[in-house]
Amino acid sequence: MTTLAEKAVALKSLHVPGDPVVLPTVWDAWSANLAVQAGFAALTMGSHPVADSVGKPDNEGMTFEELLTRVRQVTAAVDVPISVDVEAGYGEAPARIVEGLLGAGAVGLNVEDTVHSEGGRLREPAEHAEYVAGLRAAADAAGVHLVVNARTDLFVKKIGAESDRVDRAIDRLKLAADAGADVLYPVGFHSDEVQRRLTSELPLPVNAIAHPAKNDLASLAALGVARISFGPLLQATLAERAGELLGRWR
Repeated sequence: MTTLAEKAVALKSLHVPGDPVVLPTVWDAWSANLAVQAGFAALTMGSHPVADSVGKPDNEGMTFEELLTRVRQVTAAVDVPISVDVEAGYGEAPARIVEGLLGAGAVGLNVEDTVHSEGGRLREPAEHAEYVAGLRAAADAAGVHLVVNARTDLFVKKIGAESDRVDRAIDRLKLAADAGADVLYPVGFHSDEVQRRLTSELPLPVNAIAHPAKNDLASLAALGVARISFGPLLQATLAERAGELLGRWR
């Protein structure tokens, strides 16, 4: 692959319900090379592990420019499609997010509906969809089909009554789909029943989070998932193992 447009098309094509692409969540050139050498065809960069790697807190504790520095290091180190978690956008306009990511060599993004710079409030459904629409318009203008993964935090933040939370998440993500998202991410660990509802009722491929040591590919594939990522859990699991190794030398 030689162009960003080709990488974007390749990334989008990997999202197949029932045959999910696994995008190991990386944070620097070392972890990206580790994942590529293990045979993975595309990667995602998580805000939490990236922030940890530069000594900043998650939840937009680093700036967009600090994130882009890491993205450039990763795209210089590996020649596979890279998606980047941009949290809620770091207070930047959608056009600036797209310009920065494409300039750094990324071809996909996650965008969530928690606005950390405003007390952690959840964007209204139409507000989040409007931001997604801005991202899609900017990518279209740039001539690259940036793969937009629209995330909602309704489950992890336990917003509103549990009885209708799935319905509200589906309604919210359908608006994001209509606005131009390519993938939908109802982040959280769900029961099989809830996961099946999400994959069957949402109109686009669904991203699921997984624990690299506790979950398995076949089970999530059987639930209709199209994309699997690890959030901060790969880094955390490696940190636990490193702690065990280092503990032998105290």
